[in-house]
Amino acid sequence: MTDLFPPFEPGDEPRPRRIRPVPIRVLLPNLITLLSMCAGLTAMRLAVEDKLEMAVIAILIAAVLDGLDGRVARMLKSTSRFGAELDSLSDFLSFGVAPAFILYTYGLHDLKSVGWVVALLFASASALRLARFNVAIDDPNRPDWQKDFFVGMPAPAGALAGLLPLYLHLLGAGRVPGTAVLEAIYLLFIAFMMVSRIPTFAGKSFGTRVPRSSVVPLMIGVVAVVALLVTHTFEMLTLLTIAYLALVPLMVKRYRSLERAHPTTPVNAPTPPTPPAGG
Repeated sequence: MTDLFPPFEPGDEPRPRRIRPVPIRVLLPNLITLLSMCAGLTAMRLAVEDKLEMAVIAILIAAVLDGLDGRVARMLKSTSRFGAELDSLSDFLSFGVAPAFILYTYGLHDLKSVGWVVALLFASASALRLARFNVAIDDPNRPDWQKDFFVGMPAPAGALAGLLPLYLHLLGAGRVPGTAVLEAIYLLFIAFMMVSRIPTFAGKSFGTRVPRSSVVPLMIGVVAVVALLVTHTFEMLTLLTIAYLALVPLMVKRYRSLERAHPTTPVNAPTPPTPPAGG
């Protein structure tokens, strides 16, 4: 009976564990990431409802939010491993699954199972690209100059570039026999760019320091681009996509020149033998 009713003294009960409140600065970047994911999910719903224009705009909003969450986290000094993992999951949905689904709903379904395979390959390439990016973040031996370049095309850029056939359709380009085949080939090219080791521009250090003489032109340029995106959305998305793809060879050339200017010695490289005396 003593086991059923142990002696009890007032004040001996365990004190409840106090849960520390989470600062708003820690929640804000993760909330932005969740909004980006919701935009990607909404884009898929809009595609099902045949509202392709709004679906593209939802992907664009997801890309803008994805660019903000990391910068906000760094500004507020609230970066965390949880935020990085959440960002990767959100990016896979918004820039891997959603664009593939939209393009299949738009035109790839004309190829039936082949079109579905192309959509699967695009989504898989996005997942592999994000996984490799997460591994590269943990590389302590990566030179600082390489931080201005991505290895392969980043997932948000791949999503916006992959939607180029849809931009052209929304601008009035008609579909002819064989259009779905060309769209599938183009989407496979973008998927290859994401999983390749071709360096593309990252610009992570861009904007940390701006020369005083460039402040006014930069502000005017940003306002002009945003205004054109709002008023001529699909024309600007088409031009920006073509310009981005055209700049890839220049980025490769720039990367190679910096690589020659900053030779690095592998971490596990063997020590060169000491030459014999008198040699």
